[in-house]
Amino acid sequence: MDRAIVHMDLDTFFVSCERLINSQLVGIPLIIGGGDRGVVSSCSYEARKFGVRSAMPIKMAMHLCPQARIVKGDMELYSRLSHTVTEIIEEKAPVMEKASIDEFYLDISGMDRFHGSYSWTGELAKTITKETGLPISFGLSINKTVSKIATGEGKPNGTLNIPDLMVRPFLNPLSIRKIPMVGEMTFNLLSRIGIRTIQTLSEMPAPVLQQMIGKNGLELWKKANGIDFTPVEPYVERKSISTEHTFLKDTIDIPMLHALLAGMVEKLAYQLRSEQWLTSTVTVKIRYANFDTETKQCRIAYTSADHTLTRIAKELFTKLYQRRMRLRLVGIQFSGLVRGNYQINIFEDTQEMMALYQAMDKMKTRYGFDSVGRCAGARLKPKNK
Repeated sequence: MDRAIVHMDLDTFFVSCERLINSQLVGIPLIIGGGDRGVVSSCSYEARKFGVRSAMPIKMAMHLCPQARIVKGDMELYSRLSHTVTEIIEEKAPVMEKASIDEFYLDISGMDRFHGSYSWTGELAKTITKETGLPISFGLSINKTVSKIATGEGKPNGTLNIPDLMVRPFLNPLSIRKIPMVGEMTFNLLSRIGIRTIQTLSEMPAPVLQQMIGKNGLELWKKANGIDFTPVEPYVERKSISTEHTFLKDTIDIPMLHALLAGMVEKLAYQLRSEQWLTSTVTVKIRYANFDTETKQCRIAYTSADHTLTRIAKELFTKLYQRRMRLRLVGIQFSGLVRGNYQINIFEDTQEMMALYQAMDKMKTRYGFDSVGRCAGARLKPKNK
């Protein structure tokens, strides 16, 4: 049986959410971002016509499109609408994977025997738009890679069905940039030797490609040839990561506890970013010397940023720790996870802040987590549990 894999993507999601609550924003160039030194988080198609792109400095975007309207962004609103869409798809799809706040994969293999995969997906897309007011595009094909590329080619508010026999004719003329795993560095490397289309890449010997770009070479060759057996992983919202620290001696040292919390958050947030997760729920746990255990949690906008999560964790700890009794344990948990990158939550962050995170993460990945860190969390090194 041929696989039937759907990729669904909410079109310019942040922009569409803002237009839902303010109809005056419809049809005008719109930029979601914050501050003169901030960066573009998302932008409307009207703004893209002027060359505005995500992650571009706000100043540059306004130079390209001075008539654009800037909106700071409301992650609470976006998170709520994302949950609504998730619930609609979960109710109807046999297997769903939430790839990010606005992207979904569905495995509807075998649906053709009953409803027809393409018509069923079209009805689902109409239901989502009818119930939420949000436009959505989708691609249907034999695997994740082709369906995701199809969605991109069908935007905005479009649909594409690429059956098995049409996979190669569909992929061949496209730029290698369309392959999800091709970043700027890989594109430039391949372009220098004349490889710019997917067809040219697919005809290159796999061992040569692997020698050029390393371990991902074979995977890239497979994608260029329309080969991808990656399964749709069922979405489980309750997935979480956590860490705890038990003291050798019970303590009431508040500055030390704050420093410990900062270090614990930094380690978990790095794990989130490394594995491309965003969290929507923070829980702080404390255990007193008499073994009484208490927890407090807070629902937040999706993020994986240390400075945001540290502030939330300290606020929860302050509200939780009221008995002035010595503590024997503190713990932190991030839950309500979805796939995504830190860059989707950059409304108040500068380009320098983004560069700092990227540089620190690169150093931690190369030299180990303890190679670089924030001073606030340097006093203790908690162990993951």
